[in-house]
Amino acid sequence: MGKLDVSMLRYLDPESFRVLTAVEMGMKNHESVPAALVAQIARLSSGGAFKVLLHLSKHRLVYREIKASSAHIGYRLTNRGYDYLALRVLSKRDTIACFGSEFGTGKESRIYVVTNDEREEFALKIHRLGQTSFRQLKNKRDYHAKRNTMSWIYLSRISATKEFAFMSVLYEHEFPVPKPIDHNRHCVVMELVEGHPFHKVKELDDVGKTYDELMNLIVKLANNGLIHGDFNEFNWIIGDDDKLTLIDFPQMMSISHTNAKFYFDRDVQCVKDCFYSKFGFESSEEAPNFDVDVKREAFLDKKLAASGYRNYVKDAGEDIDFFEEKEEENEKEEEEEEDEDEEEEEEEEDEEEDEDEIEEESSSPEDKKTDDAVVRGIQELEVESSEDDEEECSSKKEVKKEEKIKKWVRSHESREKKKQRKRRLMKGEAGYHNKNKREIRQTVKASIHSFF
Repeated sequence: MGKLDVSMLRYLDPESFRVLTAVEMGMKNHESVPAALVAQIARLSSGGAFKVLLHLSKHRLVYREIKASSAHIGYRLTNRGYDYLALRVLSKRDTIACFGSEFGTGKESRIYVVTNDEREEFALKIHRLGQTSFRQLKNKRDYHAKRNTMSWIYLSRISATKEFAFMSVLYEHEFPVPKPIDHNRHCVVMELVEGHPFHKVKELDDVGKTYDELMNLIVKLANNGLIHGDFNEFNWIIGDDDKLTLIDFPQMMSISHTNAKFYFDRDVQCVKDCFYSKFGFESSEEAPNFDVDVKREAFLDKKLAASGYRNYVKDAGEDIDFFEEKEEENEKEEEEEEDEDEEEEEEEEDEEEDEDEIEEESSSPEDKKTDDAVVRGIQELEVESSEDDEEECSSKKEVKKEEKIKKWVRSHESREKKKQRKRRLMKGEAGYHNKNKREIRQTVKASIHSFF
């Protein structure tokens, strides 16, 4: 099995991750992100951002794209760069600490062994939509909703989010699924199930019992409002005690889906064909029937906004706006979580950068003036507090004095940081405009020489 190369992850500095995050944010509305926009989002000078982009492209974390028709140079995130962003967040949350080898692969994902600081083993599923074997996803799945264009990276993120949501709800309702641990972007961390894939099993202690368990699981899912949609031997894990575990959930749909009966019957037929081909087993009992055996007991499809759940709302005459608003709220919560993660990363990087800049610019005359102002302000506060100490109790006044000094220093530092950020942005914009002016001059000179 292969292994994802994470050797560069430990050597990347905060600026590199800031640039990777800037490229990711720019790809929301750009096919390839210009270097000037990357510098603006990352809050770096144009030269500093360009240097980091060259380093990242050298290690294949971003791809440098040049369009000859429009002379446009842009950058887009690679799968490896997206992996690094997700793994960094998971490592900061102490979810994973060590990265192992690959032990499973599918048409839309790769699975690796990972461990945390306590040496507990988990399974890390990295969604890889857009692989050669799964190019028709945009036609077969409704991940893209009403969007006309979208990247494979974005679709992988949606797929991972759906899988984590389905797995969490099914685990809460005591279905035989792995325990969900954490997720970020297109990565899902789950319990490492001990067992073997069912397609590799050649013998069973009780074939009839296992067959009945699988059929009952299909009906139980349907009674709760869900159809798996890909219920085959590649998505079952069986333990040494013949305990079954179900995996792979992004394609699950509602029993109110237009093609729900077709997918239900297909899942049932997959079980029948598998047991007949592997064990020569045919059950004497009738297979589950969608119209007869499925009786809704719960509404997990609405809770998860599964594909096709709106059809039930329309047929039942319920208010569909309520469920649409709920889905919009879920999307907003996901966006807020993403923004919080990005803001936390940016704040940490800003603090480190501001500390470095303060040390480098400490010798400038402007900083000397500000330092003198800080000293004068502190001295004035000390004089005021010393006068008050003569009238009142010394212990209370010392506390008040310290609070005033800290508050004044904090406000002054925040003002200085804002000024420094404005200076950096102005420098970056000025450099970008000067570069455009030089290019225009060169084109004019070249046209004049060619004319004469």
